[in-house]
Amino acid sequence: MGCDRNCGLITGAVIGAILAVFGGILMPVGDTLIQKTIKKEVVLEEGTTAFKNWVKTGTEIYRQFWIFDVQNPEEVMMNSSNIQVKQRGPYTYRVRFLAKENITQDPKDNTVSFLQPNGAIFEPSLSVGTEADNFTVLNLAVAAAAHIYPNPFVQVVLNSLINKSKSSMFQVRTLRELLWGYTDPFLSLVPYPVTTRVGMFYPYNNTADGVYKVFNGKDSISKVAIIDTYKGKRSIYAVFESDVNLKGIPVYRFVLPSKAFASPVQNPDNHCFCTEKIISKNCTSSGVLDISKCKEGKPVYISLPHFLYASPDVSETTDGLNPNEEEHRTYLDIEPITGFTLQFAKRLQINLLVKPSNKIQVLKRLKRNYIVPILWLNETGTIGDEKAKMFRSQVTGKINLLGLIEMILLSVGVVMFVAFMISYCACRSKPIK
Repeated sequence: MGCDRNCGLITGAVIGAILAVFGGILMPVGDTLIQKTIKKEVVLEEGTTAFKNWVKTGTEIYRQFWIFDVQNPEEVMMNSSNIQVKQRGPYTYRVRFLAKENITQDPKDNTVSFLQPNGAIFEPSLSVGTEADNFTVLNLAVAAAAHIYPNPFVQVVLNSLINKSKSSMFQVRTLRELLWGYTDPFLSLVPYPVTTRVGMFYPYNNTADGVYKVFNGKDSISKVAIIDTYKGKRSIYAVFESDVNLKGIPVYRFVLPSKAFASPVQNPDNHCFCTEKIISKNCTSSGVLDISKCKEGKPVYISLPHFLYASPDVSETTDGLNPNEEEHRTYLDIEPITGFTLQFAKRLQINLLVKPSNKIQVLKRLKRNYIVPILWLNETGTIGDEKAKMFRSQVTGKINLLGLIEMILLSVGVVMFVAFMISYCACRSKPIK
């Protein structure tokens, strides 16, 4: 009788130990199995679920524009006053709905390169007005011509053409013209061959952006679709900020740090963006990056909206800006197991440099340099409710279920082992009658 009782208690303890050990083993083994299963479908190669969704995304991506409408153009031209701007927007377009092209795998570094065809469809229901809305903005051709051609004699010729075309430092343009292009009256008079069409994103439709080079995830799924290079050069980076719950899916939020727009003095990696020594205070100003080399010499500067993170001297010539992190920073929400970006907000401001010119009448009264904000954009995308539900069931749901099973086995096993061992020891200490 005593043997039966003790044997039963020992058997229960052994079963508990087995369950606990099994639960403990299942943690690394089960996680590895799920990782392998997921990896097969999330790498960017022909035949995987991820590749099909990546080539042509099913998520709707929107690009919102806010235009800086200049309120005092005459005061600026005549008295070199601060530019007073009023933000108007959003004007929303659907973008990135076309399938990627020229997709090429590179097995040497586990990357895939591609071109992203450009297309934009105006969304009236998500906009404050129409594409025919008018704005007073900087004259793009006049500002760029004075910068591209610093020679005094050439500027005298340009001045006569500017006057003849009745062009000025500022102009009134519709949203459609400003974004996608218009025939400029001043450039139309230039005797030698030049592009007479001007626009912040001209040309756009029926063109392609890239070449992009992204990681395919074969060596590490945490790097899936992360940009390695863009047009063969360094891409801007993001840093981890916090854990976020997105529609029931745990994600990591990465943000664009202020250091990415810091001066070369603070961040030597940005030395190639400082080519204009005057406007950047000998490369000590922060918050703007000179991308004129990418824009055929046009004096284009990019920044975060409302000059977020910029040094005070950058915005000292402009009134009406109100930078804040919540509205104007860039972030990515990345699911850590698959490496997928499930939500993002890419925010960027486009500015043009204007300098005084003694030979061009409409710029003659300026007494200082201006970095003039033209517009800022917010390109956003969020995983849809249906895809989030599918993601929860096929990825996070399986992982959570496995974790629950592991914890139940481990907990039940430990409790059984301890309880039966205590009972066994207690019974052994009692004499059998």
